Amino acid sequence: MTDDGARGPLADREWRLIREEARDGPMQMALDEIAAETAAAGGPRTVRVYRWEPSTLSLGYHQDPETVDWDHCEREGVTVTRRQTGGGGIYHDYDGDVSYSIVAPKDELPGDLMESYHLLCAPILDAFDRLGVDADYVSESVPEIWHPACYLRELHPAHDVVAGGKKVSGNAQYRRHDAVVQHGSLTYVVKAAAHLDVFAGHDVTPEEFESRVGGIAAFADVTREEAVAAVESALADWADATVGEWTDDELSRARERAAEKYAADDWVRRDPRER
Repeated sequence: MTDDGARGPLADREWRLIREEARDGPMQMALDEIAAETAAAGGPRTVRVYRWEPSTLSLGYHQDPETVDWDHCEREGVTVTRRQTGGGGIYHDYDGDVSYSIVAPKDELPGDLMESYHLLCAPILDAFDRLGVDADYVSESVPEIWHPACYLRELHPAHDVVAGGKKVSGNAQYRRHDAVVQHGSLTYVVKAAAHLDVFAGHDVTPEEFESRVGGIAAFADVTREEAVAAVESALADWADATVGEWTDDELSRARERAAEKYAADDWVRRDPRER
């Protein structure tokens, strides 16, 4: 049953909830793009939770590929893809990360970026509340530690969520001409060394990383499965969404998009200075 108190202003539209699925990084990013095409074409809007299998480093749209330790990623079986959203790289650990997306037509969302972030982050803050984690937007900017890593960049009140002074969730948007995709990552458990090891050219220590980043498990006695359930239920209540699934056509197009774009070297390893 929907929690009426958690319903958002877009709950009168048609939404589907796609429960957590484990897929590789290129496929997860392709599905975001396909969901945007579906929503723009008059199909359902999508809220979903997903898991990265195998663990994946997602690069920001403008990120220099030289910041990646490619040998380490290959040796450890860490997939590397590139997001449509900006920001730095994020290591999405199979066990340590909970990711979500919200996808809707562009004309249904505020044009102001801050207002749009705060609208779409409402269910994420609700999820933290359901888990008993006292989380909120960072109240003021916090200086960066190391720019190429998203969780070590300057914290911004628009989209960075902290608990106990530590970042527990990062969120980003990209806007097509017809649809908006917001996706984000909630840290369930911090794996500082694994996160740092996928990057090259830094001297950040695990202790420094842990001073900036916190995980749900450090603030609440909940399993990862309980954290996922809280995010799913908060998203579903906010959107008044019906549990759904991808169509065969969406999955087919996503597989093609993943292979041609999100797994391709000319996208993942491209030098953003050349475009």
